[in-house]
Amino acid sequence: MRSRRCGRSRCAIRARARGIATDQLDNNGATSDDGATSTEVATSIVEGFETGSKTAYAAADVTLATGSWNLDDALIGSLSTDVKHGSAAARVRNSGTITMNFDRANGASTVTIAHATYGSDAAGAWALFASQNHGSSWTQIGATVTTTHTMATKSFTVNLDGAIRFQIRKTDGGTNRIDIDDISITDSTGGGGGGGGGGGGGGGGSGASTSIHTTLGVPTPATTSSTDDYLSVKSQYVVSYNSSHKTPNWVSWELNAGYLGSIDRSDDYRPDDTLPTNIHQASLADYSGSGWQRGHMCPSGDRTKTTTGNQQTFYLSNMVPQAANNNTGPWEKLESYARSLAATKELFIVSGGIYSGTAKTIGSGVAVPSETFKVIVVLDHAGDGPSDVTDSTRVIAVVMPNDNSQISTSDTWQEYRVSVRSIESATGFDFLSDVDPDVQDVVETRVDNQ
Repeated sequence: MRSRRCGRSRCAIRARARGIATDQLDNNGATSDDGATSTEVATSIVEGFETGSKTAYAAADVTLATGSWNLDDALIGSLSTDVKHGSAAARVRNSGTITMNFDRANGASTVTIAHATYGSDAAGAWALFASQNHGSSWTQIGATVTTTHTMATKSFTVNLDGAIRFQIRKTDGGTNRIDIDDISITDSTGGGGGGGGGGGGGGGGSGASTSIHTTLGVPTPATTSSTDDYLSVKSQYVVSYNSSHKTPNWVSWELNAGYLGSIDRSDDYRPDDTLPTNIHQASLADYSGSGWQRGHMCPSGDRTKTTTGNQQTFYLSNMVPQAANNNTGPWEKLESYARSLAATKELFIVSGGIYSGTAKTIGSGVAVPSETFKVIVVLDHAGDGPSDVTDSTRVIAVVMPNDNSQISTSDTWQEYRVSVRSIESATGFDFLSDVDPDVQDVVETRVDNQ
């Protein structure tokens, strides 16, 4: 909260100069901007990027007035074409991020951020994410924001208690650049939620509030308290993990040109060290000599912009035991086709396994799906969401046998197209759950024929 006796820009400059400021202007019962009378002390920090230097876009940590931040595909810009308060602002491009490397111990009630389009670049889109597990997973706060060439301030209501840190993520995926300045975080005054949870969100809530990767909805009521529908929100995708199967129920991710580049495949297969110890996982030994491949759900090829992004796809929590003819045949062909669409489109994809009857297992009880499924929603522009899905939106859905005797590497992916509703019937999942139900009835009952 702030008093009318101090304008926002003057308070921001004062806070920026000190790095960390305690704003006690309302402590004497002054009237706040909403007309209420307050006796609370609101402690806040403002990061204005006036301290510290980073002149390259490559990912690196930089020490600023408020602490250590990681700037990935982002730098500190001080050119005349940077829109800023003071002498500098953070400038981010592609799918870059600006991330706190430290926690605020007392949670957050509000976050305000100044933003604008850099120079003469096209307008861009960005979103605010919060983590209450020290950066292991992130949850989107509020709606995605669109920039203009005039500096504007966006305010987010957070109301979360406990340790918290924030990340600003460019979501449009384009090479256009965005200036970010005066990130103001006001401590929680109590009454919020949070407190060290995992991924947040899940069934019945907004998919966009969980992650950019579940913008169209969360398929199951996944939570961090469930072991067989465990929600893990990662920077590159979202997983519902099944501890009993030791495989994901589903993996959901966004795909557009901003995720695609030229970095090498990491082949860094490993268990997921971000999952809690009570979640039983597959091991490398489970797959060794089993006759089944480690089949990516979110493909390595969909994350070739950064090495860290690509490495994240090699968590075994992103994989199911997959028949070679499936994985290297029509499944891979569909992956390649989706990336060709992503060059100019915005895709939201959900993938997983279907377990019919008594599932086969390998190793120490890793379940082998009888089929694999994928649902791909094709939208026109990066940043599109549920309201942009219409009766004419293209939705591709496939189910492929996970048995070498029933599928051939020479098969086309088109041979395995089905309706989304048929996958929902087989799995019990609810795809596109944040899309208008009348629109769902059209696009989910139609079988793609393009």
